[in-house]
Amino acid sequence: MQTMFSAALFLVGVVLIVKGGDAFVDAAGWMAEVSGIPPFIVGATVVSLATTLPEMLVSVIAAVDGQVDMATGNAIGSVTANTGLILAIAVIAMAGEAKRREYLAKSLLLVAGIAVLLISARGGSLPAAGSLLLGGIFVLFLAENIHSARTAVAGAVQTARPTATPRILAGKLALFGLGAAGIVAGAQLLVKSGSALAALLGVPEGVIAVTIVAVGTSLPELVTTLTAILKKQASLSAGNILGANIIDTALILPLCSLASGRELPISPQCLGLDLPFCLAVTLLMLLPMLLRQRFSRWQGWAGLAVYGVYLWLTVAGC
Repeated sequence: MQTMFSAALFLVGVVLIVKGGDAFVDAAGWMAEVSGIPPFIVGATVVSLATTLPEMLVSVIAAVDGQVDMATGNAIGSVTANTGLILAIAVIAMAGEAKRREYLAKSLLLVAGIAVLLISARGGSLPAAGSLLLGGIFVLFLAENIHSARTAVAGAVQTARPTATPRILAGKLALFGLGAAGIVAGAQLLVKSGSALAALLGVPEGVIAVTIVAVGTSLPELVTTLTAILKKQASLSAGNILGANIIDTALILPLCSLASGRELPISPQCLGLDLPFCLAVTLLMLLPMLLRQRFSRWQGWAGLAVYGVYLWLTVAGC
């Protein structure tokens, strides 16, 4: 009976995610067109903040409840899933030119955030200084987005934009909100049903966090990416993934530390496996692109392979 109920929740979650993702990307694309801000920047700000809500909620609630392995594993596992699974799929589907100026600052901030975690948490916990550094990276991320948006709008060639009457604007904002809510609700249903089944099988909390929960809470990014690919909005999806990863790294973990009221413990698995793989797959997917100013399909396949090895080692170690 419990298995059937979990399966039903899973199906409901899939429907919510698919329908929500379609509405969400349509509304986000319209926002980019009507504002004159490039879709990449819209994806890295508004869209990424909305799609990281599941990671933020799951991690902070877990930290408050004392489930620190779940909190940190979910955040780091989500970055790895976003990069080694979702970005890899996007690159395989739509390999091509990538403007270095759009990606450089955000790529450096993401790598810096992961490096800060690796270095500052080597003692087994994330100290206050590490949280402050991560918070500073998030502030720089916001400042860079604001600067990029202003520059893009100021230098944009005046072209015909969609009509933005108050009625149309209200409708698009409602579509965006409902789409985001559908994605988040669907992701939560999938995570809860999957976690319940894993718990019944005796899978450890840390493993559940970096696999089922991390992939589940990354489903908004996956749905947004797949929908954006179908709608020829590749830059929106890339911006969403990079922005979501920076938020996961530089905002969610400091928030978890604040919510728990103490230094956030970092497990040996996270230090020895999760973070190194997170950094490795991030460099694999971003460094060649920055050097050559294009994404190549081999990066996508390599990213999937690295992510597969990571999952295998994670499950094998439980």
